[in-house]
Amino acid sequence: MKTYSANGSNTTIRERLGLRPIINVSGTMTALGASIIVPEAIAAMSEIASQWVEMDDLQRAASTVVARLTGGEAGFITACCASGITMAIAGTMTGTNLLAVERLPDDTEGLKSEVIVQLGHIVNYGAPIDQSIRLAGARTVPAGTVSVTQDYHVREAIRDRTAAGLYVVAHHTVQYGMLSLEEFCEICHAKGVPVIVDAASEYDLRSFLARGADIVVYSGHKFLSGPTSGIVTGRKDLVRAAYLQNRGVARAMKVGKESIAGTMAALEAWERRDHARIRKREEAALHLWHDALQGLPGIAAHLIPDPTGNPLDRLQVFVTPESRFTAAGLALALAAGSPPIIVRNHEVERGHFFLDPCNLHPGEAEIVAERLRAVLSAAERPADAMKSARKDSASTSRWPD
Repeated sequence: MKTYSANGSNTTIRERLGLRPIINVSGTMTALGASIIVPEAIAAMSEIASQWVEMDDLQRAASTVVARLTGGEAGFITACCASGITMAIAGTMTGTNLLAVERLPDDTEGLKSEVIVQLGHIVNYGAPIDQSIRLAGARTVPAGTVSVTQDYHVREAIRDRTAAGLYVVAHHTVQYGMLSLEEFCEICHAKGVPVIVDAASEYDLRSFLARGADIVVYSGHKFLSGPTSGIVTGRKDLVRAAYLQNRGVARAMKVGKESIAGTMAALEAWERRDHARIRKREEAALHLWHDALQGLPGIAAHLIPDPTGNPLDRLQVFVTPESRFTAAGLALALAAGSPPIIVRNHEVERGHFFLDPCNLHPGEAEIVAERLRAVLSAAERPADAMKSARKDSASTSRWPD
């Protein structure tokens, strides 16, 4: 039986399972496996895998680590950020009433069960965020419009049945016209409503609580490079109430000892990480790709900062008909090549895609540069080079075929 190679190669397991050896320049995407798990997390997961532990005590140890890294009063690890959102919302509904915990999601009689979200924050991150709300038994109350939210939109949405406000920090959200976190918290807190922040893909582990949030939920498997997991942190009473949902709706979202230990190790490794060195490596990749695209007809490339303020840049690649590709067609050509290169393609209908340098193995930046020039310099174009961007769920619906 094959095992992982000692030099850290990530190809052996993929070959055995018949999976494509992709290069990820899309980012920390769940659909691609999220991130490259740091060695410290892998070691912790392996060490605890054969051990019996009392899970509540393991989570108590995790709470100490989470609190230290985030500035929260307490915290815990769950299956993913989406489950953390559901648990946090359910906790604002039930408090520590264990019977209420067992009654969710269908029986909310006597409980606050409405969650206010700015309309521009009701996003889909692989599933609609309002489904995480509904899984708790709560109802989403949109505030404002898709292009603007005023203070009175949120203020007037708060009523006796309001359990919480949910604030989403993500590149998916409308990036203008929304209330800031400080404004949202001020309005909600004035009426005694706690604020939960979805910060799944955010780099800063401390600022959202410092800016007024009561609970913040992070992914453990994005920038932290831990195993698939979610991190819930904040006010102790709300964290406790969220944790108790493990006796109810979150039983279906439970996290294993391996992921708890791995996420704790990833958090501690984050404290020691040489972030400046990583930025330099990412910047080198970006400049390499930028230079590789210079002078190619119909192609323009620009470095742009992360839209939510994370300390990183991406390369935005604009594709015009002069290249004899559309953005969608070029993204498909790169993904169909050898090796397959998966770009950040969520805006291809606007004529561009992005290259993200955060998840590269050694030598892959150079391969990406070579493939970009080879595909764009080839005399022949693939049949779907000028393909228009379309939403097509057919292949999803055919799984596992």
